[in-house]
Amino acid sequence: MANASIQKVEKKEGGSKGSNLFAALAIVSCIIVGALVWRYIMGAPSNFVDGDNTGHPLPGNYLGMVYKGGYVVPVLMGLFLMSVVFSFERFFVISKAAGKGSVEAFVAKVQKQISSGNIAEAMAECDKQQGTVANVVKAGLLKYEEVKREGFDSERAEAAIQQEIEEATSLEMPMLEKNLVVISTLVSIGTLMGLLGTVTGMIKAFSALGAGSTPDSAQLANGISEALINTATGISTSTLAIIAYNSFTSKIDKLTYSIDEAGFTIAQTYRRFRARANNA
Repeated sequence: MANASIQKVEKKEGGSKGSNLFAALAIVSCIIVGALVWRYIMGAPSNFVDGDNTGHPLPGNYLGMVYKGGYVVPVLMGLFLMSVVFSFERFFVISKAAGKGSVEAFVAKVQKQISSGNIAEAMAECDKQQGTVANVVKAGLLKYEEVKREGFDSERAEAAIQQEIEEATSLEMPMLEKNLVVISTLVSIGTLMGLLGTVTGMIKAFSALGAGSTPDSAQLANGISEALINTATGISTSTLAIIAYNSFTSKIDKLTYSIDEAGFTIAQTYRRFRARANNA
């Protein structure tokens, strides 16, 4: 039993290191890709009048217009790419944690089998379902069999089963919540970087207004464009990040509830088993 616990801890630490490496590489890669797209695709001469990316974009050319948003744009693009990458990564991880079928159907089936005393069949369902919920429920069922052999009273058995489920959950759940902090951070950073781009754009616009007796209309237009482009990009990043974060936390809460529901059924089944044994 001790060896199994050690193996679980080692597996958790290995998965955590791998996830941290992925997060670091994803962040750096997204920033680099954002900068390259901004410089070489949006800033391509073909997007500008006379092929000069320091001049005006071609009429209706949105790539050139976004390029004129300034140096905050590649950072915002990197943040937006991070939101997309980490959203897909969490989606696949949480979907895998749910198992091969419907979690609700699995929990309902396992509860029915546990209540009927068919523990072996319930374990077989866990092996078939796989995923986080199935792993935790199986750990609780194995503990159920153990305390049943030992002949624990109801209170001791319930405490032992609950502790086993909590330990299994503590090993499984952190991997589901991993990188959610990155997504939640992007909600704030996206807005702040968009605001920074807005401020720098307005500074340029007001500088154009104050330049000599006649305002530079081209510079004024560029400053306003920069402000609006950065605002739109920042809002888009924050919107995607907050939708993804709320969606994933909701799914994790749903998985946690399913675990609690199955754990309660296991404990109640043992209570009934002990009551029948005492009355016999």
